Amino acid sequence: MKNAAIILIALMATQYIYSQDSGRTRFTFVATPQISWMKSDHEMVDQKTSRFGYNFGVMMDNFFGENYAFTTGLTINTTGGKLNYKYEDAQNNYSQTYQLKYLEIPLGLKLRSADLRRMNIYGRFGLSPQINIQANDNNDKSISDEIRLFELGYHLGGGIEYAINSSNALMFGLLFNNGFTDITKNEDFDDKAILNRFVFEVGFIF
Repeated sequence: MKNAAIILIALMATQYIYSQDSGRTRFTFVATPQISWMKSDHEMVDQKTSRFGYNFGVMMDNFFGENYAFTTGLTINTTGGKLNYKYEDAQNNYSQTYQLKYLEIPLGLKLRSADLRRMNIYGRFGLSPQINIQANDNNDKSISDEIRLFELGYHLGGGIEYAINSSNALMFGLLFNNGFTDITKNEDFDDKAILNRFVFEVGFIF
């Protein structure tokens, strides 16, 4: 956790420094469907099912070279999963569905190819810090006391940008988000439950 915080601070500081003497800046509206699941390191806690969700908001590319950019943004992330908690007495076993909503502020780097006719290939990676703003169970009952406020992971992926005119383009890609901080608070199980996501990036670049 300490190392992750250091990396996060370093990325934010580097973004700020380069933005003072940057080249062009682009904004992308994203509306991305995603598949999420939760995984615990406790032998008595099993992953049950995945959850379909979405992520929407605005991303910003701040270029510091012809094909290199710092990327950040602000998105609303609807995600979650389901875990099965097992006790020595099987009668106490239960499953919990987590319907989660986060405010996500990704920080990373984008590497972009030169123009290939009307298309560019990109890859991007970085950190995905997010703050929980809603947590419900399968009956839409609040379970905020079972979810930690802050979640941190990394993202890695790529895709294509297809130009539709001299200023605008469409973006299509695939992104994997892997959490590495515990998102749940459970007094009965001393476990670490992380959140993973496959994000199908769809966006309009301004």
